Amino acid sequence: MPVLALVWEYPRAAHMKGLTMYRKFIATVSAAAIVLTAMGAAPAYADDRDAARALAAILGIAVIGALIHENNKDKKRKVHRQAPVYNQPLYNQPTYKPHQIKPRPLPQRANRKLLPQQCFRSVDTRQGTYRMFGQRCLNKHYRHVNSLPQRCHYTFRTYDGKRRGYEARCLRDAGYRLARG
Repeated sequence: MPVLALVWEYPRAAHMKGLTMYRKFIATVSAAAIVLTAMGAAPAYADDRDAARALAAILGIAVIGALIHENNKDKKRKVHRQAPVYNQPLYNQPTYKPHQIKPRPLPQRANRKLLPQQCFRSVDTRQGTYRMFGQRCLNKHYRHVNSLPQRCHYTFRTYDGKRRGYEARCLRDAGYRLARG
C-alpha cells in the first residue's frame, strides 16, 4: 500500500516540469481507478483470467508510481553548484605622483561679476521676504561696488529699521552671480 501514499503527496517543485510530471501521474492513477471501479461493478462471476488482469493493472500502476518516486528522490539529492566567478587581478597602482595642477585665478573682468556669499541676506518686510546684498558688507568685501547698477539699489523698511543694499534678483538679471565656496 505505499504506492497509494504517493498519490496524496503535495508536489514541492513549483516549476513547470515538475507540475506536468505530477499531472501525468495523477491522470494515470485516476484512469486506473476508473478502470478498477468499472471492473468491480461487473457481475460477481469473474473468473481467474479477470482477476489476473486486475492484479497486473495494479502491479503496473505500482511500478510506474515507484519509478516516478525514485526519479523525484534523485532530483532532490542533486546539489546545484554555482558557476565559478572570474575575479580580475588587482594591479599595483603606480608609486609616482603626478604633479598637481593649481587652478589659475579668473581674469579680472570675469571675477567682477561674482558677488561675495557672506553679503547675501534675506530681509523680512511688510510686503514679504526680499533677498538682497547688504551695502556695508559689499563695501568691505567687494572691490567694484561703484560699478553695480544703481537701478538695483534699494532701501528696505524692515521691522528692525531701514536696510540699504542691492536686490538680488535685479543683480542676477544684470549678469551678476553669487560666488560659491
